[in-house]
Amino acid sequence: MAEPRRRRPNGASSVYLGADGKWHGRVTVGVRDDGRPDRRHIERATQAEVIRAVRDLERGRDTGRVRKAGRVWTVQTWLEHWVENIAGPTVRENTLSSYRVAVRVHLVPGLGAHRLDKLEPEHLERLYAVMIRNGSKPATVHQSHRTLRAALNAAIRRGHVTHNVASIAKAPRIEETEIEPYSVEEIHRLLDTAQHQRNGARWALALGLGLRQGEALGLTWSDIDLEHGALWVRRGRLRPRYEHGCEDDPCGRERAGFCPQKRNVREVTAATKSRAGRRGIGLPDALTEILREHADRQAAEREVAGQLWREEGWVFTNEVGAPLNMNTDHRAWKALLTAAGVREGRLHDARHTAATALLLLGVPDRAVMGIMGWSDAGMAARYQHITAPVRHEVARQMDGLLWPRTSPRSTPDPPGR
Repeated sequence: MAEPRRRRPNGASSVYLGADGKWHGRVTVGVRDDGRPDRRHIERATQAEVIRAVRDLERGRDTGRVRKAGRVWTVQTWLEHWVENIAGPTVRENTLSSYRVAVRVHLVPGLGAHRLDKLEPEHLERLYAVMIRNGSKPATVHQSHRTLRAALNAAIRRGHVTHNVASIAKAPRIEETEIEPYSVEEIHRLLDTAQHQRNGARWALALGLGLRQGEALGLTWSDIDLEHGALWVRRGRLRPRYEHGCEDDPCGRERAGFCPQKRNVREVTAATKSRAGRRGIGLPDALTEILREHADRQAAEREVAGQLWREEGWVFTNEVGAPLNMNTDHRAWKALLTAAGVREGRLHDARHTAATALLLLGVPDRAVMGIMGWSDAGMAARYQHITAPVRHEVARQMDGLLWPRTSPRSTPDPPGR
């Protein structure tokens, strides 16, 4: 008596010869969005070929290397979906802006037509080479690379791709430039010049406390206690993002920033990036006095402006009380360097200078982290620089440790005694 045919369990793979004379395979790899089994079909000329293909698909299923069923994403459709719907609600505004620029300006024009699951590391590397040839800086290429890597990580978590080609592709090397903080003599010249300029206290905070640009421009008078000599960093100023305001009478300008009726659609400030960034800092007596004088000057400007003054409590404002624009602030820094006869430097170099001054003073690492708003002690290696005074002090201490001198120097006994 023939043994009855056993029914294969639900979800098991199958191999069979079809009516078309070809061999077919069916492999269940998961569940579709509607709850039905995601069962993939394989077709080959011979039984051996279809068995090999079924086993390959099963291994891919078991190791998570099978693309999820459903919509076939292109790089463009995924990046646009990711930046607005996945990254948008979860990252800071400045981070989102950098993502949008990388997606719109570089990634979509260079890679957008590729199927997401067919993207290869070589596609990325060719794009990076083109960007460099077209004049992009390596840092810009790295920003695009990091953006794509983040987007592909999200695609992996959702099963749209099985591996991240941006983790394999190599972006151009960035040559790190050595930053030379300003010397004590240069700091004195900058501060002496700043006290005769409008908003000169701004540069005292930058060079003395190392406040970031956004942190300084985001200060309000409620953040400063002049009586007890203390300052609290709670927020940062954001760069504006403009939209056209000329719907009824289009201005014809492509970029909204040049529209005469432009409107800012971004918040003026945002909370600090990390918990460490929200910090209290003690004010040196001299800096407290500088801020008092700045408050008096601002009060005089308020009187002159009259009804035009916008009373919003900002520490650093334009002539009618509005918060300072970051570009205006940057130009003021460059003008200060010229007026003081000090070498060219970035505004962020003032932060490096303040961190190095704390190193010169021998301030404990924990206190330095609190003043600078660092959550990682490794940031000191980036911001504190070994300057000539530091080298001389180390050499002096080494000299005293290894070659101690006795005073007066004893005369050796003559031979034979």
